[in-house]
Amino acid sequence: MRPSSDRIPQRGERRPLIVKKFGGTSVASIERMRSVARIALESQQAGADVVVVVSAMSGETDRLLSLAHEVLPLPDGRELDVIVSTGEQVSVALTALAIHAEGGQACSFLGHQLPVLTDSAFTRARIEGVNDGPIRRALGRGQIAVVAGFQGVDASRNVTTLGRGGSDTTAVALAAALGAGVCEIYTDVDGIYTADPRVCPAGRKLRTIPYEEMLELASLGAKVLQVRSVEIAMKYQVPVHLRSSFTDEEGTWVVDRERTLEGKVLTGLACSRDQVRVELAGVACRPELIAEVTGILAELNVCVDMLCHPGGAPESARLDIAFTLPAGELRRARQRLEQLVTSEGGGEVRVSGGLAKVSLVGIGIRSHPGIAARLCRSLTQHGIAVSGLIVNELRISCLVDERAADHAVNVLHEEFKLGPAREWASAAEGEAGHGSPVSTARGGAARGSNGANGANGAHAGADTTEP
Repeated sequence: MRPSSDRIPQRGERRPLIVKKFGGTSVASIERMRSVARIALESQQAGADVVVVVSAMSGETDRLLSLAHEVLPLPDGRELDVIVSTGEQVSVALTALAIHAEGGQACSFLGHQLPVLTDSAFTRARIEGVNDGPIRRALGRGQIAVVAGFQGVDASRNVTTLGRGGSDTTAVALAAALGAGVCEIYTDVDGIYTADPRVCPAGRKLRTIPYEEMLELASLGAKVLQVRSVEIAMKYQVPVHLRSSFTDEEGTWVVDRERTLEGKVLTGLACSRDQVRVELAGVACRPELIAEVTGILAELNVCVDMLCHPGGAPESARLDIAFTLPAGELRRARQRLEQLVTSEGGGEVRVSGGLAKVSLVGIGIRSHPGIAARLCRSLTQHGIAVSGLIVNELRISCLVDERAADHAVNVLHEEFKLGPAREWASAAEGEAGHGSPVSTARGGAARGSNGANGANGAHAGADTTEP
């Protein structure tokens, strides 16, 4: 269904503006780049200004990383960013050429050419600002602006990259800076599901999801959107439409809670595998110690979760501090933590691996205290041991044996009835003409356009991990 605002504006009307991001699978070949060009041109011909953000071609970032690690197992972050950013340099120019080949006009931009300004945290930089002047001038000339995702430049003009999924963040940041009516994330999945349908066949696509709950799902292992892209979208109220590159079907809208269509209690499940539990055992009880531990992890840009430490113990006591983090982050953090423990005059760093974090997300968790008990009881009844639990307003996360993670997701999906009966939009609603949940706010911008024709894409794949 084509949104009603996808039309030629009348004289004197402001042209709508759309940002469209295409991931690695969506630009994996020349033919797919031609499809991207047709999608962009269709929206432009309908009256919108169009900005396209592209990732590197599928597999290219991994190939470049492999080359760097072949030369040096632990390469310098600055040089690594120079290497991996070249993937987008190729895809952005090829996409612009594909638009030319389809009869349109386009201009490509690398991160440093705008520039996209970031801090200096190489390989995982954060965007601090965007100069949108070059893009606006290109749009004013009737061109489609094609921007390299995943990359930027710091104050010293060093090339930086934004980490896995960083092209999502580039796209949403540009949409915020330009006042776009929507940021469309084209990928090889057709929306956001109550659970990963590769793991849980009963998982169902959501029509809309509030920013807050999408942020929780993204941070807890749902790889459809990068966490920072959701943070920016929520801060600047940018509607995000996640949809497939390979079908015309509407996907899932990530919007303000007031625009969602149902007052549901629970939204969905996320699973983060390859987790480790780190325990600083028998360390001195100092009030400052927990701040020092979290400070070290923050300095290393290591995301920590499920942190637990006993409070109120006498300063003469020895205590244990435990937390979880991704196994891939352990090597960077372990040496510093061991140094801290040694400086405390005793204790040790213990690590337990082979864990997964399964999380139930929903606004109803804060007002339904029985959900945690029900979750634990259900898993226990199915022979799944829970080795850790954390509850906040929007989610419950439990640690389980990684080998039982898929089973746990299916058990909880059934226990909390997240399947077909919870699906957000029925066929009847679509026929009734509810259309997009996004209004014509933010300057009357267009809310999207139909995609290219082709086979329906897989539910999950390379676009969920490509920059």
